Amino acid sequence: MEKHSDDLTRREFLKEAAAVSAGLAAFGGLTPAKVLGANDRIRLGLLGSGERGTYDMKLFKGNPDVEVVAVCDVYEPHRLHAQEVAGSQAQVHTDYREVLDRKDVDAVLIATPDHWHKQVLIDAVHAGKDAYCEKPIMHSIPEGVEMVKAVKESNRLVQTGTQQRSWPHWILGKQLVDDGMLGQITFVHTYWYQNYFEDSGWMKKNAVDASKLDWKMWLGDAPEQPLTEEKFAHWRFFWDFGGGILTDLLTHWIDVIQWYLGQPLPQTATTTGDLYLMKWQCPDTITACYEYPGNTMVTFTGALSNSIDDGGIVFRGTKATLKIDRAQLLVYPEGARWQDGALYPAPEVHVRSQHDGTIEHVANFLDCMRSRKAPNANIEVGFEAARASWIGNIALKRGLKTVWNEAEARTNS
Repeated sequence: MEKHSDDLTRREFLKEAAAVSAGLAAFGGLTPAKVLGANDRIRLGLLGSGERGTYDMKLFKGNPDVEVVAVCDVYEPHRLHAQEVAGSQAQVHTDYREVLDRKDVDAVLIATPDHWHKQVLIDAVHAGKDAYCEKPIMHSIPEGVEMVKAVKESNRLVQTGTQQRSWPHWILGKQLVDDGMLGQITFVHTYWYQNYFEDSGWMKKNAVDASKLDWKMWLGDAPEQPLTEEKFAHWRFFWDFGGGILTDLLTHWIDVIQWYLGQPLPQTATTTGDLYLMKWQCPDTITACYEYPGNTMVTFTGALSNSIDDGGIVFRGTKATLKIDRAQLLVYPEGARWQDGALYPAPEVHVRSQHDGTIEHVANFLDCMRSRKAPNANIEVGFEAARASWIGNIALKRGLKTVWNEAEARTNS
């Protein structure tokens, strides 16, 4: 984005940007630019048909040039539900390798538990498939290094699931930072709060029918252990399968922060956390602090006891403060008179989000499948985001301020 010499020009630019954001509200306007013939349909296979995978599949299916031809899961209720959503043309599989062997599958959507991501993605690109892989892409830093290498060698396209990279008002935020609107950014605070305590709504833990689950296959290379409903439903919070709040939630926000700052790697990390409510392994309440090159500190707080505020990021610069989440973007200028009854001025910029930006993220992936250009959140981007989260987990386990050391970090999970 070009720098603008006066406030009027900048306001005009912001008005146009907001109009673009609003104009993208209709899903039908997001079809790829190229008009495809009947033989150019993209045939998709879903690998991991839990709640998130089925949701993502619906967004793919919403594109008229995509046909879901396969759904795969080791849990029968999940795969049958996904087949019902996908349509009768979709065949069901219990082994993801069967899907990769199919010649009629062009791309796969990977939404398995984290500990399966590495093997499934590597096998997918080796089979010649492009892939959309949910975040975090890896279950450890060494796994991520291996995945990046495999994708580069395969020359396949991989989009990773940090969808803010394609979301209009998040893109606008990046433009404003690059334009110097905030001045020097020395402090960033990010947070995410969810309510697992009530165990209701989308957090609800449903009973698992062990007779319809291939638990051994679900475990993969994880240590052998008995099935429990907690592990199956909330696997993200057990070290054998996930990485807790940092990899599940912070990965989204640290990706944005590193993108905006132009800094893909923290210098240090300090993390503290504990289990106050849950019977899991990973903390349900956590605080992490990162130091980045360029004199910037980043803090993250996360808790699973309530949902007020949900998640967001606050960038504090010498000229202005940017507050951004999935609902809106606001910029508060320094030096302006505070509003009556408030401790902040009126926002100079206020843009509301119109819908879930995963829609644009899927559209970007499909566009790139045709153009063979790098997608917005390529494998390196996905690795850098998850790497920062895992550095935070390494600091948590050590109980010490951790200075980044590449050779050492690659040997720690």
